[in-house]
Amino acid sequence: MFQLFPFLAYVFTMSFTPGPNNIMSMANGNRFGYKKTLKFLLGVASGFFALLIISGIFNIALEKAMPGIQPYVKIFGALYIGYLGISVMIPQKKAKDARTNLNNYFVGFVLQFANPKGILFGITVMANFIVPYYTSAVALILFSLFMSFVAFLAISSWAIFGVLFQRFFSSYGKVVNVVLGFLLIYSALSISGIFAVIKL
Repeated sequence: MFQLFPFLAYVFTMSFTPGPNNIMSMANGNRFGYKKTLKFLLGVASGFFALLIISGIFNIALEKAMPGIQPYVKIFGALYIGYLGISVMIPQKKAKDARTNLNNYFVGFVLQFANPKGILFGITVMANFIVPYYTSAVALILFSLFMSFVAFLAISSWAIFGVLFQRFFSSYGKVVNVVLGFLLIYSALSISGIFAVIKL
């Protein structure tokens, strides 16, 4: 059965927590304003959509080639998401500001294929939440569109409220990180199947 809440918790947490996309969006938004950053944001969203489609196709092909691999992918996914949850709770160094020539569509698009967080997110979300339940092209496209839309909301928020986010995180960063970290750990436990074992 499709796990809606863990899926949403994972997607929203991963989309709104600090990462290359959000930090670049915040830096570009602070420096150039939202309007001039929009091309970069659209590049990120469309690149992320392409990455999700590729991840979905890869996972479906892998499942057909090696039908027994799904439990191992779930274990890896659960461990990785749990690791992210713990990492979010640990304070990170502040990112450097973006350079002027990094604020365009092409850079936003290509960034997705050099972004470890995005690549691992794509593979993990498809392997653990989507492909076990849906394998049609329509489902793959719809889920990818939804996640790309959430990503666009996230990077837009970071671009528009960049300065406010910096002040907010400097004041309440620890509390926010703990909450987001626990959401990721909850998602990890859900896809691991441990809740089903506990119920038994």
